[in-house]
Amino acid sequence: MPATSQTLSPQEEQEKLLEEALQVVKMQSFQMKRCLDKAKLMDALKHASSMLGELRTSMLSPKTYYELYMSVCDELRHLELFLVEEFNKGRKISDLYELVQYAGNIVPRLYLLITVGAVYIRANEAPRKDILKDLVEMCRGVQHPQRGLFLRSYLLQCTRNMLPDIAVTSGPKPEDGDVRDSLDFILLNFSEMNKLWVRMQHQGHSRERDKRERERQELRILVGTNLVRLSQLESIDVNLYSKVVLKSVLEQVVSCRDEIAQEYLMECVIQVFPDEFHLATLDFFLKTVGDLHQSVNVKNIIIALIDRLASFANRDETSGIPEDVHLFDIFSDQVASIIQARTELPSEDVIALQVSLINLALKCYRQRIDYVDKVLKSTIDIFSTRVQQEKIEGAVSRELLRLLKIPVDNYKDVLTLLQLNHFAPLFTYFSYAARKDISVYVVNNLIEHSTQLRTQTQVDGFLEMVAPLVVDQGDQPAEPDDPEDFVEEQGLMGRVVNLFQAEAADDQYLILTAARKHFGSGGESRIRYTLPALVFAAYRLSVWYYKQREEDDKWSKKCAKIFKFAHQTILALAKADMSELALRLFIQGSLTANQINFDQSETVAYEFFSQAFSLYEEEISESRAQLSAITLLIGTFERMRCFSEENHDPLRTQLVLASSKLMKKPDQCRAVTVSSHLFWSSHTRDSEQESREGKRVMECLKKSLRIAGQCMDVSAQVQLYVEVLNRYLFYYEKGAGEVTTVILKQVIEKIKEQLPSLESGEEADQINKHFQNTLVHIRHQQEAEAEHNYAGLVF
Repeated sequence: MPATSQTLSPQEEQEKLLEEALQVVKMQSFQMKRCLDKAKLMDALKHASSMLGELRTSMLSPKTYYELYMSVCDELRHLELFLVEEFNKGRKISDLYELVQYAGNIVPRLYLLITVGAVYIRANEAPRKDILKDLVEMCRGVQHPQRGLFLRSYLLQCTRNMLPDIAVTSGPKPEDGDVRDSLDFILLNFSEMNKLWVRMQHQGHSRERDKRERERQELRILVGTNLVRLSQLESIDVNLYSKVVLKSVLEQVVSCRDEIAQEYLMECVIQVFPDEFHLATLDFFLKTVGDLHQSVNVKNIIIALIDRLASFANRDETSGIPEDVHLFDIFSDQVASIIQARTELPSEDVIALQVSLINLALKCYRQRIDYVDKVLKSTIDIFSTRVQQEKIEGAVSRELLRLLKIPVDNYKDVLTLLQLNHFAPLFTYFSYAARKDISVYVVNNLIEHSTQLRTQTQVDGFLEMVAPLVVDQGDQPAEPDDPEDFVEEQGLMGRVVNLFQAEAADDQYLILTAARKHFGSGGESRIRYTLPALVFAAYRLSVWYYKQREEDDKWSKKCAKIFKFAHQTILALAKADMSELALRLFIQGSLTANQINFDQSETVAYEFFSQAFSLYEEEISESRAQLSAITLLIGTFERMRCFSEENHDPLRTQLVLASSKLMKKPDQCRAVTVSSHLFWSSHTRDSEQESREGKRVMECLKKSLRIAGQCMDVSAQVQLYVEVLNRYLFYYEKGAGEVTTVILKQVIEKIKEQLPSLESGEEADQINKHFQNTLVHIRHQQEAEAEHNYAGLVF
């Protein structure tokens, strides 16, 4: 091989060396083919030997050497075809087989020997088993790793269709041999190739270690091809595989003590041999995994085998895992042994093995919840012995999170998760952020699949499981990392309450009281989202009891008990400075009590309404909130039907009085206007008719006009006049005799007087449009000749 310039880059040098070698191959192959055409076989063999001499180089990288090797192999096919023709003409190949063994250099000699040997086997001039044995033994002559690997690869390639594949029988052995001879041939070739491959690691300077490892990775397929050839022998049965093939392969794998070879070859065994063979030899294979070099990543090997067998079990055309093969138990025991023996195995790899085990349990034994729980328990045991830090983070945390999400995604049922005794305890190993993430994941699963929790035990277990979303944690930050995320998470917990649904009303009450204990410990930041949901659930429960009043003699007492529970829960919100929220919940409670005619309905409704009114008077100070609250109180009271005169009149009077005490005049005007409905459409318990007190209505409306007139802002004044006018029209059309067209005309004229004084602008346009729409309504009523058609009203 000619020398090359030292100034070239390594890649350029390789390209130049390859180009020079290919030129020699091209020239010698041309001369070889010319000699073959002239039937000068000896001369052709000399040129072939010269061509093959290029494969003696040690200067090419594996990738470049492969290109040269492929070019040489293509040319050797011409020689092989010629020899086949010579045999067909009657020439004895045995003489030629002897002749080529006298070639000068061993590399060309062995390539020629293999080429002629392949034809020799086809000629059937000698038992093929003897020729195969001779060839594989002769290849020992090349001990250079790269040259030897490619030479033996050529041997395997040339003989791939010639290996005896006859099953072993009790009768006499066939002359050409049976499958045992093929096994001897391939296993010996595999053993020698693996030794050469491993030897590459220990050649050269230590600083080139990474380069050698890359080159070995490029050549690994040459070694693995032996295992592929073994798997293609159809006469190999489970018995032969377990006693001869696997035993020999694994002995070679273990004895080489090389992590790259061991990891690759174990994965090859998993991929190339049938699933049935793996099932029959599972125990032996896994025990061998435990004997591998300490640096081997056994995680990948075990996971690959588990994934393969799990896929096999779920394949439609298979009958699944045989009953006599306790697949999960075997894997579980062997994985536990490996973890115990390999103390240096990274914690994330250990958890990854547990992930593969839980996948196996769910894919092959879906009904065996105890298998999943066994994996979770062993994971806890691992953490108690291997993980030193208080809270796991990084890769270990991610793997554990993946482990816990698998049963969530597979079962799609939180009730099943609650049956796993060791599922929730694993949360404690996470940091606060990770615990919160897995809790949100579980809650979302519950909501997505509408899983109902039907017992107090289930609710307790669930809320304890997702505790990071229910109560403050000792390791959580003082302030939420993202307030929007916090609100969203607590909103989820509020939605969860709707899934607390017992089959019996009494059990539902137990569920709500249990949930109240959990949520009540959540702190002020959480209870604003969770307790309201409980209050509404309590109101629904009271309606449930009401519907069952015929079957339950104690339903009335139970309703009273529920409202007491709701009352205490709302007070907890009020004490946490959530007055507006508490006010609305009290109002809703009074409406619910009004709807249910139980023994204490008036007392409960009065208590809830008076509590709401007290909150309005004592806690709500912002003017806009006051107007909104008093309007809500008035609207609620108007719908109440359970109050006697004794309770009705004082509450109504207080509401009207409160309306007139608002700070801002526009708010006063609007509130008093709304309060007029309390004298028109409110009910008492003893009367089926609306109150229809037109005189009191007029008093309220006149007071509203007077308050509106006290406004200094002209725009606000006119707007209020228009609103009061619309209220007059409402009562006029409802038949209130005290509202006459004369009064209406006076209000309309007052508005017309004020409109010109408005400053032009968007606000003035809106007021004017509102007024004009009101007048249009009056005209439509007049034209329709309705009962109250504003007769005589001219404007």
